[in-house]
Amino acid sequence: MANVVTSVCCVVLAALVVVYAQRRSQQGGRIQYEKIGNDVTMQCGSLGNDASVTWKVNGTDVKARQAQEGPRLILMEVDLTTNGLYSCFENPNGERRDQIILRVGTPPKEPVVICRSNTFPNGFYCSWHLQHLTYIPTDFEVHVKHNQKTLEVQRDPVHKNRCHVKFPQLFSTFKYRVNITAVNALGKASNGISFDDYSIVKPDPPEKVVATQIPNNVRRLEVTWNSPSTWPDVENFPLKYFLRYRPLIRDQWQHVELSDSTSHTITDAYAGKEYIIQVAAKDTEIGTWSDWSVAVHATPWITSTTEAEVILETTPSSAPPSAKPRLGAPLGGTSALFWSSHLLLASVLLSIMWQQV
Repeated sequence: MANVVTSVCCVVLAALVVVYAQRRSQQGGRIQYEKIGNDVTMQCGSLGNDASVTWKVNGTDVKARQAQEGPRLILMEVDLTTNGLYSCFENPNGERRDQIILRVGTPPKEPVVICRSNTFPNGFYCSWHLQHLTYIPTDFEVHVKHNQKTLEVQRDPVHKNRCHVKFPQLFSTFKYRVNITAVNALGKASNGISFDDYSIVKPDPPEKVVATQIPNNVRRLEVTWNSPSTWPDVENFPLKYFLRYRPLIRDQWQHVELSDSTSHTITDAYAGKEYIIQVAAKDTEIGTWSDWSVAVHATPWITSTTEAEVILETTPSSAPPSAKPRLGAPLGGTSALFWSSHLLLASVLLSIMWQQV
């Protein structure tokens, strides 16, 4: 048993040594960035043109389409599969002379830039992204100007492609200019946008939206919400709200625009139907509407009779109900038919008697 444990420990230790050696070797290799689709030449250290070398990639033979010219390895039309750690060994003694970490990618294209103020009047943020992957590390340079002055930019600690800027003044006649440059080892590309401060105002969605039943009211729902917590001064910069709601069985929304109230009573709900409800917010004077809040679901107060109405209303029908009774159906049931026949007989007898008189 002791021999088995010792053997296992030796195997594990040997594996750890191999992994450590590989990582150490990769750390020692120099990185070479190349563009996808290009032919790539890698030079084995400082060896002369007459040197004879053998190349390996990740410890195995190089299988990509290639050519060798002395100490140089030429890879044809590289793609992502040619990434790896390339090592060259001088012949005939097999001494390793160089290591190259090949990283294949693309230069960046113009980034997409969006700026928005959800904390008006304190400041705004800008975010950006690339529409196409570069496959290699890409950094971004950010520059913001207003009235020919460069403004301080704070990079977001959580979102790496976002920055925050404070408004130096409100309702300025000068536009803001934001320029983002994407940079990597293969190239760079820039994009910039200009805007007025009031044009990018867009609050975050309202929070804590709640819809509740109103006891004994089968067509009403009470909806309440909070203004977005990121909006810093709702007293001096009030918000208005837009409420939309619909029963789950229908696709068409109903809308209500409200001034600065954070509650609303829906009075035209269908009895017994489950509703989906959302709220959006906007500064009363400037900017655009927020995104919709998280959807909440609620059903008006249900009674025994309400449940019967729900079943009747949700039962699919092949045609609208007819206003006329169906052919052959009794108008007033069996008793009505019975009394109608007797009245008819009495009328006939009275008519005969009247003629005889």
